Amino acid sequence: MADIDVVICGAGIGGLAAAAALRQQGIATTVLEQAPQLGEIGAGLQIGPNATRVLHHLGLRDAMDQISLEVQETVNRRWQDGSIIAKTTLGASATARYGAPYLQVHRADLHSALLSAAIDPDFPGPAATIRTNSAVVTIDESEPTRPKAVLADGTSIAGSAIIGADGIRSTVRAHIGAPNEVLDSGDMAFRTLIDGDAVRRDPVTRFIVDWQAGNVWFGPYGHLVIYPVRKQKLINVVGIGPITDEVSANWSRSATHDELMAAYQGWDERVIALLSKADGPIALWAMKHQAPFSEWARGNVALLGDAAHSMVPYVSQGASQSIEDAAVLAEELAGADAAAVRDALAAYVQRRAERARTVQIAALDNRAVFHLPDGDRQRERDQRMRAVDKNVDTKLDWIYMGTPLRREAVPSR
Repeated sequence: MADIDVVICGAGIGGLAAAAALRQQGIATTVLEQAPQLGEIGAGLQIGPNATRVLHHLGLRDAMDQISLEVQETVNRRWQDGSIIAKTTLGASATARYGAPYLQVHRADLHSALLSAAIDPDFPGPAATIRTNSAVVTIDESEPTRPKAVLADGTSIAGSAIIGADGIRSTVRAHIGAPNEVLDSGDMAFRTLIDGDAVRRDPVTRFIVDWQAGNVWFGPYGHLVIYPVRKQKLINVVGIGPITDEVSANWSRSATHDELMAAYQGWDERVIALLSKADGPIALWAMKHQAPFSEWARGNVALLGDAAHSMVPYVSQGASQSIEDAAVLAEELAGADAAAVRDALAAYVQRRAERARTVQIAALDNRAVFHLPDGDRQRERDQRMRAVDKNVDTKLDWIYMGTPLRREAVPSR
């Protein structure tokens, strides 16, 4: 076991990925989660090859095979009739190019797999200690090499390093003096899951399950993303459109089926047929983000995931970037003694901050591209998309290749 230990604030995907990666390096962790129990919302998630390879490094290759689906292609469509603008081949081509597949997975399933890698006895290294009902209210740096996370009940938990994986409204981010303004993207998202069997039975919607693809309809001021998860038992739906003042103020709320249907009147009849089958919970989420910045660490305290680089989801990289953070953080802390932690965190930031910044900007750029109203610019966009090499979209190479890591994958389990 290493002679340092780490306190992680937040048990989301980034926090648990960090706990699992640090465990593999022999580093003990304590994960502090403010919620009364662990869990993730019921929604789909896309994991790029840059993150899949990290999951494989963590010994989760077999687990990911069981819980995820390999994306064969992305299909960009016109909003009114669903006609295809362009396709990008993934599947085996992506795996060959990047060394790992592009996956679609239920968020809760990925969270559960990462939790296993952090705490199950079958994995090597010291199991993480998970503490729920543990809201971090401040950080005490009176002992710079043993900072403490101070909880709402007054309890303090010290570690050689404190990692803020506590999301876009991060307490740790505020503590280190990082810019803390949360920005509206101008968009909100309908999120829901639809029964896969209902989609399969309907000849109008069956194409969604006939081929594992990410279907994206581009429309004026919004877009719609649809793909299967959980071995096609569920269809994930994310519908993006202009935000309302009410949703912006409240961040999220439940939505009605009528609201969802009204938002897509006039769209492709197959979209309407699919959305009509939504009979479960529907949520509305404000698409918020923060401006890029590069000073993720101060002393022995650093940020990870959304706390460092929250972004809009228009390159589907939020979770993947957090998982990359975890891998690099663990590499830098591996072998560090107490005196070297500060430098190790600085090296982690050096390797990750500029890459994450570029992804944040790319996601915002895609918003403008995806949401063009019909007209000359939209037709020019469609023509450019048709001209792109279909055997993997090479303009995404710099994302999918990922941050260079120092080791090969460990054996799968």
